Amino acid sequence: MQLTEKQIDYCMECGVCTGSCPVNKVLPTFSPRQMIKKALRDPAGEPYLDPGLWACLGCARCSTRCPVGIDFPEFVRFLRQKARDAGNLPHESHHGIMQCVADLQLSNRTQNRTAWAEGVGDFAETGDIFYFVGCLPYFEVVFEYLELSPLESARSVLKLLNRMGITPVISNEERCCGHDAFAVGNEEKFRKLAERNLEVIKSSGAKTVLFSCPEGYTTFKKQYPKYFGSLPFEVLHMSEFLARELPESGLVFNPSANGGVTFHDPCRLGRGAGIFDAPRDLLKCIPETTLVEMGRNRENALCCGTSAWMECSNCSKAMRLERLQEALDTGTHTMITACPKCQIHFTCAQRTAEMDLRITDIYAYLSEHLSSE
Repeated sequence: MQLTEKQIDYCMECGVCTGSCPVNKVLPTFSPRQMIKKALRDPAGEPYLDPGLWACLGCARCSTRCPVGIDFPEFVRFLRQKARDAGNLPHESHHGIMQCVADLQLSNRTQNRTAWAEGVGDFAETGDIFYFVGCLPYFEVVFEYLELSPLESARSVLKLLNRMGITPVISNEERCCGHDAFAVGNEEKFRKLAERNLEVIKSSGAKTVLFSCPEGYTTFKKQYPKYFGSLPFEVLHMSEFLARELPESGLVFNPSANGGVTFHDPCRLGRGAGIFDAPRDLLKCIPETTLVEMGRNRENALCCGTSAWMECSNCSKAMRLERLQEALDTGTHTMITACPKCQIHFTCAQRTAEMDLRITDIYAYLSEHLSSE
């Protein structure tokens, strides 16, 4: 595939992409416009050798504002495939442990991915609804030092589904969705992980697959069909499903003692999938909860600062602290998100800053307000 097939030859050199880029604000040497300009000026050159190639967050802020609709994250991903072959590799965060976890999931090693659900609620090996948990069980172990529990999101989802009369499939054989491998240009790893997941879901007999992770959702929704054709099941984000089903479920929620909360739009859920209203509709289910929007919200929301567990730096931290301050500026003390990575990244940044702000998961927030009636 040629660079021109990535639509970069439509570039008007208006600079909106660079002007919109959150990375450029803290790392001026990174410029989407200049990267495209170099590729156009020398199509036979080697733009993939630029180390700055890995700084892109894939947040799509540039693409949503581009007047000619250039998909910059896809352009970068294409270059990253070539970069890997040329030995230009990213700096992996957390000593590369999350990349190793994905590699291990390519093997036939026995996993214990469902231990967290035992004693929490009912789940099955086969059924109509499959809950794709993603890498939360691994996040639980790796980020224990942050004193947060990523699996609390999954436990909350299971409780909510059970109270709605749903016994979902949760599988030990599930693998990483492949989002991170795809984002860094490792298509071979992505394909292998995807093939395993499709086999597991098909064997469960599921007709609908639910995702609480935005990255898993968008990977299944957008990338799996491109590589494997139409999927034999419906793909829904958990916020979509709950926003549709909860009002008719008969479940009762206790009033919020917090009053005001603010919501952080994850890049993959908001700009990536166009899902903005569903999580906000869920918050309306809780009486006396007032949603106070941050200055930048919905399609203009600021990214949490890191992608695919790589290139985490002082620039990433600056971006997070800026977003946390924006949350505090709303006058609320609770920031809710619907992405486990966002929660991890913001919690990490908050540990080094004195901020009276609670960062919590939307499903955990719903669960803690669920009435026992």
